[in-house]
Amino acid sequence: MPAPATERSPLTQPAAADTLLRFLNTHASGPRRLPERFADARTMHTWLQEQGLVTGSAHVTEADAARARELRDALITVLLAHAGDKNTTPEAIARAEEQLRGLSTRYPLTTVVTAAGASLAGTRTGIPGLFATVLANVTELAHAGVWDRLRACRHEPCHFCFFDRTRNSSAGYCGPKCASRASMRAYRQRRKEQAAATAG
Repeated sequence: MPAPATERSPLTQPAAADTLLRFLNTHASGPRRLPERFADARTMHTWLQEQGLVTGSAHVTEADAARARELRDALITVLLAHAGDKNTTPEAIARAEEQLRGLSTRYPLTTVVTAAGASLAGTRTGIPGLFATVLANVTELAHAGVWDRLRACRHEPCHFCFFDRTRNSSAGYCGPKCASRASMRAYRQRRKEQAAATAG
């Protein structure tokens, strides 16, 4: 029986994912080797201006930049787990989840009810409001059943974050180039291990 016309396709990238990916892909790695956008207060302020999130007079502190890196990196660890990254250990995931629980209490959300439905929003403005919005987007994706489709590329050191649009939810790399490089690295490692075993 065909799906109703109003049903969202699992291959459609939600707006919440767009917003979240812009925040996540501020790290120094990625396929284009972009610089770290949250290295310090100055670089974070520049990024916030580019995103239209603050004005030129807004005050960003070094603590804000450090908190942004903490939130982002904890989320990337979870996204690596979504992608099936073998180097992301259960201990690393547990640490990331603990960090996220702590940050959730620091940046609480409130339910906004309207005639059209309900959504989550931060209770504060400024930088704390940005962090709360990130957490609200995560919650929205989880409630939509597509949180596990947000992934970080398994190829080291890429870890570029993306939304998995494959029908069987199988993507582990951000693109063919990273998949090919990871495959070649695994092949070389197997050859090295075979040579060592033969020599032994």
